[in-house]
Amino acid sequence: MNATFHESQPSNGHAPAASPSPAEVPQLCREIVERMPRALQGDARIRHLSEEVQRLTDRDRLALSDHLDALLHYMIRIGASDMDFGGPAVNEYVWFRVDGDKKPHERMGTYTVDQASFLLLCQLNRRQSDVLFDNCAVDFSRTIDLGGGREGRHRFRCSLYFDYDQLAISVRAITNEVRSIKSIGFHPVIERALMFRQERDGLTLVTGVTGSGKSTTLDAIIDANNKDIAAHIVIIGHPIEYMHDSKRCIVRHREVGKDVRSFKDGIVQALRQDPDMVVIGEMRDPTTISSALEITDSGHKVFSTLHTSSAVESIDRIIAEYPPHEQERVRNRLADVLRCVISQKLCPKIGGGRILAKEVLWMLPSARAAIKNNNTPEIYQMMWEGGSHGEITMEQDLFRLVRQRLITPDTAMNYANNKRRLQQLLA
Repeated sequence: MNATFHESQPSNGHAPAASPSPAEVPQLCREIVERMPRALQGDARIRHLSEEVQRLTDRDRLALSDHLDALLHYMIRIGASDMDFGGPAVNEYVWFRVDGDKKPHERMGTYTVDQASFLLLCQLNRRQSDVLFDNCAVDFSRTIDLGGGREGRHRFRCSLYFDYDQLAISVRAITNEVRSIKSIGFHPVIERALMFRQERDGLTLVTGVTGSGKSTTLDAIIDANNKDIAAHIVIIGHPIEYMHDSKRCIVRHREVGKDVRSFKDGIVQALRQDPDMVVIGEMRDPTTISSALEITDSGHKVFSTLHTSSAVESIDRIIAEYPPHEQERVRNRLADVLRCVISQKLCPKIGGGRILAKEVLWMLPSARAAIKNNNTPEIYQMMWEGGSHGEITMEQDLFRLVRQRLITPDTAMNYANNKRRLQQLLA
């Protein structure tokens, strides 16, 4: 389940710059933790701290909320993509990921596991706390406002969870700007096919491991369509990340856990909302996959994501989510509706930063036949030879980056799915 802190609005109406220094644990936090009964162990300690949170005044909760905002402000200032805080694993520090490397930042001070747990509990409303104790985790989005209109508002995706009887949080910064679809570097054939004006139905998947830029690519595609044609886009997310302004399209954002109970419910309800395009944040289980295939079958253009590292793996993963006796049916159905698979990785760039490497499968009749005949390994060679159709393998794109001196050969080899094929290119 998912929830959004203060309904996706700035958490307190104040800029975090005015918040307490994140290097100093708030005195109230210290006092509450110090008087906690020592006999309490495990889950009982967290439940006790949760009860203490419920006794706080609104003013005290706001001050403790400001403290986390100060950490998020620092995260934006140093250009970090992620933050980890709380739990025994962080050794009492706050960790930030900058240019792909996650390290502790000692200037942000130290927090005992109990202090961190209390501060994190202060960020939740009662419904979110119930979800946390029921599921041992809760996801939500958060916004801080640094002033200056939309450019000063920064959104974050937060996952709060138990870490060996304590609480920890992982925070991902959501980009404040949408990349242009041109900047992704798609072949013109693929770029046109991603547009509703050109292809009005079918399923497109954007895949990759966590932190590979899937959301950035998906938002670029949404924004390009939003500027191009008069239509209706429904986005179902967990949580909603980038908030798109309606331009030529109506763009509706439905957050799972706040606006709709589940991905399945959001997809089923979308069928009655007259959409042209439906964006499903993640196809994470057979129920969501089946619902996505159903809405695609009904003639809509659908985009979604998977946590897979290649196009062939993405196809195999979807089919493998079903029991053996259902796989042939799913295989045929997927072959009929799938249009494109974009698999991507962010590689360390020479000189600093990261750069996108991608693999693109465009579903030609030969690829459809390979899926239906359970010969998905053949698809790799089809992509290798499909450059004129906009297709490319990860290895071919990594080789392109090496030739352009954007990444080193060693980096390319580390990020390759098929190292033998890449070695052939580099030889």
